[in-house]
Amino acid sequence: MSDYIRERWEEAENILLCPKARKSADSKGRTVYEAPDPLRTCFQRDRDRIIHSNAFRRLKYKTQVFLDPERDHYRTRLTHTLEVSQIARTISRALMLNEDLTEAIAIGHDLGHTPFGHAGGRALDEICPLGFRHNEQSVRVVEHLEKNGRGLNLTFEVKDGILNHTSGVAETLEGRVVRLADRIAYINHDIDDAVRAGVLKETDVPADIRQVLGDRRTTRIDTLVTSIVENSGEDIGMAPEIRDPFDRLHAYLFESLYRNPVAKGEESKVEGLISRMFVYFTEHPDRLPSEYRGILDEDGIPRAVCDYIAGMTDNYALEVYHALFIPRSWEVKAHGFT
Repeated sequence: MSDYIRERWEEAENILLCPKARKSADSKGRTVYEAPDPLRTCFQRDRDRIIHSNAFRRLKYKTQVFLDPERDHYRTRLTHTLEVSQIARTISRALMLNEDLTEAIAIGHDLGHTPFGHAGGRALDEICPLGFRHNEQSVRVVEHLEKNGRGLNLTFEVKDGILNHTSGVAETLEGRVVRLADRIAYINHDIDDAVRAGVLKETDVPADIRQVLGDRRTTRIDTLVTSIVENSGEDIGMAPEIRDPFDRLHAYLFESLYRNPVAKGEESKVEGLISRMFVYFTEHPDRLPSEYRGILDEDGIPRAVCDYIAGMTDNYALEVYHALFIPRSWEVKAHGFT
């Protein structure tokens, strides 16, 4: 009886979804075969696995844009992920694409991000001889690092969407939706956080861009999402008259926010912190946690050290750095001195 529930969902997808949507029954499957779940489609199952993973929970304590903000309302990597998921699901539902596949890709797209946002990723890319790309690390997390090295054994379509959310072209339309939704989310919530921090004002956004896209976060998101829904068919995209000011808004943010010395002043410290830890653990691989010993044996020291540092939260990275390099206070009383 329970198998019928999943099969009923798969039949509903064939009836309700558009022809170019990736149906669950048409998935290219998993690297290691698993019997179908009696209740959930394969993409629903992938979404649930990601949500219950350690890497997903750690996103709560990873920087989005502002390092260690003093107030509670700034985005973290987790809240960014949830906003991407919401936008992507809205687009997929409107286009009659597979919302479960879209959600699974969106929930998993940033699992490989380092501590301290993109600053941490750049630092790791510079110091690690293997290089570093967070989209590739996200796939590594779900394939090799979760569940004590067994991985989550996700479907091909979810891993393809995660890998191609920053560059390349996803095989599925659902993956391409997530790529645009990611950009829509971070551009608009980064403006919102920058306004909250006093780094920008809404009126600082060039007037010609505000005139087309809107002068508030919610209005801009609605404009962009509506344009995608109205202009997507064989592929996913916006109308040129919307895409052009959106691209200019992205370029404006790079100059006014992402390179802003006030907003990014603390990031200059990240490179030294990441680099020094990388060098230390490369020279002392025996100090890595036990769960990375298998990676040491199979993939070498740089891979194991990169995996360890990339998986850290902001606070854990600071704790490790302090333990390694900051002298601890001498507890005088413990030695009998007064």
